[in-house]
Amino acid sequence: MKKLFIDIRRRLIPGILLSGLMLVAWQSFAQSNDQTLLGAGSSFIYPLFSKMFAEYHTKTGIEVNYQSIGSGGGILQLTNKTVDFGASDGPLNAEQTTKMGVPALHIPMASGAVVITYNLPGNNNLLNLTSDIIADIFLGKLTKWTDPRITGINKGVSIPDLPILVCHRSDGSGTTNIFTNYLSKVSPEWSTKVGTGGAVNWPTGLGGKGSEGVSGLVKQTPGGIGYVELIYAMQNKLDYAKVKNKSGKFIEPSLASVTAASNTAIPADAKVFLTDTDAADGYPISGFTWVLIYQDQNYGGRSADRANKLMQLLWWNIHDGQQYCTPLNYSPLSKSALAVAEKILKSATYGGKPILK
Repeated sequence: MKKLFIDIRRRLIPGILLSGLMLVAWQSFAQSNDQTLLGAGSSFIYPLFSKMFAEYHTKTGIEVNYQSIGSGGGILQLTNKTVDFGASDGPLNAEQTTKMGVPALHIPMASGAVVITYNLPGNNNLLNLTSDIIADIFLGKLTKWTDPRITGINKGVSIPDLPILVCHRSDGSGTTNIFTNYLSKVSPEWSTKVGTGGAVNWPTGLGGKGSEGVSGLVKQTPGGIGYVELIYAMQNKLDYAKVKNKSGKFIEPSLASVTAASNTAIPADAKVFLTDTDAADGYPISGFTWVLIYQDQNYGGRSADRANKLMQLLWWNIHDGQQYCTPLNYSPLSKSALAVAEKILKSATYGGKPILK
């Protein structure tokens, strides 16, 4: 599967294979070519963006070169004015907003699940896990798979006597932002000792770069446990857990349970976490991915034509592009989320004048 992702990147994202001066040269070329748009960030949304952008290129001739480097990397590249858009699974924090220097818009693209994936020999897919068990595992307090707290809620399930090895992201990550936001809501100890963010000081475990890195660590480590997007777990044939939600139900991560979690009130700026949902059938570790853009597209020296092409792409993403969500196990935007996304996009300007009418 790792080879598949590399092959896709070779086809869709030539810039990601370059480094140093070559990458700078590629970005300079792409920025001067209004038929090529540049984006970077979330690996959470990468499988969906790969499909969307390939289809958009077929329909319009516009290339979109997207670097799956993690939300933190995408935010940094947008801050440095080297891309047309960033993508993040967490909204900009106060420090990132200040460093951006100009107002940035958050446009929701889709929502998905962050799953608890594990590697246990035997027939034990869809183990039941509770919020306190998950928090204590990632705090390093619960260290054996045969701990009575785990076996007690998984009667009749084959669970081998193995030590628990935590695997987490080593890079700045929106997936981490979603996961730690969830842990901070359900565990006062986690909130106090570790907190929420795209990068945190992990109390225990091994780090892997990107979702590919974490899923790779889990896959090769008996007793391993980590967190990745649902699509990565499915593509890599990894087991993943049901998680008990606020309503007391053990919820399997799925399109239906993510859709239930995302059916919530969306604020005008679209900055909302879907974690620890009140929805009775909602999966509790769900989240949006946003595309981040400058509110005034004249910032950074791009042409008016390039700015218009970017707006047309994003408008297509939140409308026609939504048909590609369901086949890849992402939840399409709800009617309320779509209405907010449309309004935010229409607030983008070029030199103070609206781009979309």
